[in-house]
Amino acid sequence: MAARYSFGGDEHIFVEVDEAMSLEAFFKSLSITNAVRESKIDGVTEICPANASFQVKFDPDRIAPDDLLAELKALESTASQAEAVLATRIVEIPVFYQDPWTHETLMRFRERHQEPKSTDIEYAAKVNGLGSADDFIKAHSGAPWFVSMVGFVAGLPFLYQMVERKRQLQVPKYLRPRTDTPKLTIGHGGCFGCIYSVRGAGGYQMFGITPMPIFDPKQEISYLRDFMVFFRPGDIVKWKPVDRDGYDAAVADVDAGRFAPRMANVTFDLNAFNAGPDAYNQKLEEALR
Repeated sequence: MAARYSFGGDEHIFVEVDEAMSLEAFFKSLSITNAVRESKIDGVTEICPANASFQVKFDPDRIAPDDLLAELKALESTASQAEAVLATRIVEIPVFYQDPWTHETLMRFRERHQEPKSTDIEYAAKVNGLGSADDFIKAHSGAPWFVSMVGFVAGLPFLYQMVERKRQLQVPKYLRPRTDTPKLTIGHGGCFGCIYSVRGAGGYQMFGITPMPIFDPKQEISYLRDFMVFFRPGDIVKWKPVDRDGYDAAVADVDAGRFAPRMANVTFDLNAFNAGPDAYNQKLEEALR
């Protein structure tokens, strides 16, 4: 579809690249926002990319809304032909699935859930036609995930599973949001995964927890001293299941300043990925070995 433009008050233009999230929509949004940034349009004060859309904030005293709209539409036609190749990184994230902390939390909020008599991961397995929680964990951790945006709360990544659409895990959010979610919970709502960067309210299903901090406003954690937010759009995540001992060891390493995320620089080529997702994912994962 052609991008859909709308004004948000006097200072914003919202651009919907597609009605559904896809890697194609992400790359088109990325190309346009990069083009806007590189064009240095006088009056543009902020560019906020999202999963399949973006928003531009501008100063109407410096550029008329209709003039900016025309600029964005011109950039769209150029960006649509851009090569879908991205220099990025793949990161291994340890996950303690079915941990006691998210389990205690989900049990406190069962009256807000579709199936109060099952856990979140048991429910997710059922609605995805998988036989058990273990089968779901294998499907969840078996392929990489693409960070399509970072935000909503500081440092929280939205993750899109890198498999054919028919194989993507999908789980509805809670019927009513919780008032509590443990920090670093691995969550899922609709087709998106996430990591809760801070403790707080939430409505995504809870599958586990990671020992790896992803947001540090004090910038005291070794790998977050340069910037308080770990993830950026375009990052690729590979979940690594760990048991309680592995989780505790990683937490001890974080506390001692020894923990270093396992990651590697890679180039992601959308066309090569679409030609064979499983084989392409395997090549990406080899960079971590």
